[in-house]
Amino acid sequence: MITIQTFVHILDLGGTFVFAISGAVAAINRRLDIFGILVLSFVTGNLGGITRDVLIGAVPPAALIDGRYLLVSVVAGIVSFFWYAGVDRLRSPVLLFDAVGLSFFAVAGAQKAIEFGLSPVMAALLGMLTGIGGGMTRDVLLVEIPQVLRSDLYAVAALAGAAIVVGGDMIGVAYGISALTGGVLCFCLRFMAIRYGWRLPVAHLSARGRAGVVPSDDDKPR
Repeated sequence: MITIQTFVHILDLGGTFVFAISGAVAAINRRLDIFGILVLSFVTGNLGGITRDVLIGAVPPAALIDGRYLLVSVVAGIVSFFWYAGVDRLRSPVLLFDAVGLSFFAVAGAQKAIEFGLSPVMAALLGMLTGIGGGMTRDVLLVEIPQVLRSDLYAVAALAGAAIVVGGDMIGVAYGISALTGGVLCFCLRFMAIRYGWRLPVAHLSARGRAGVVPSDDDKPR
């Protein structure tokens, strides 16, 4: 029978793989070389988990002492590099793999935080951070505004999935059931947001616009 620790480890590796693919595809779209693709694969696939482990005191982080994390990241990068045409046939491949990785990491991060004795609220927040950390770093390295700050229900989906895991633990639901439910909820929210444009309210005016300030010549787009 698979233990909770083994199941969390499988989710971690699964999230690493799909996030690494999203990082590799983003790197290919920006025409990085093979080394840059592999670097972005590793960073995207592992930084969320590394951040989680550092914050809960699980040091050295699993991604730095278990060679399987590096292997999974490299395989994802190489597969994307040589078979990009196959990966690219998927609709919005970066967003799709990102949604799957977000689901894996959100539930695995929340469960690992619970195992280290964090409170339910902090465990849910850490699950969310685990899910968004790699994608944020990927976007920063590619000089883009991170999706979590502009994308449709990105962090909200991760928080919802992590909250299901935490809630299930509080009422005694088996982890496999709560993890599956939380992961499906996270993925569905993110997928529906991508498909139908669901999003949180956004500001339609800048602070300067709200104040009625006329932009100067230096502020006008050129």
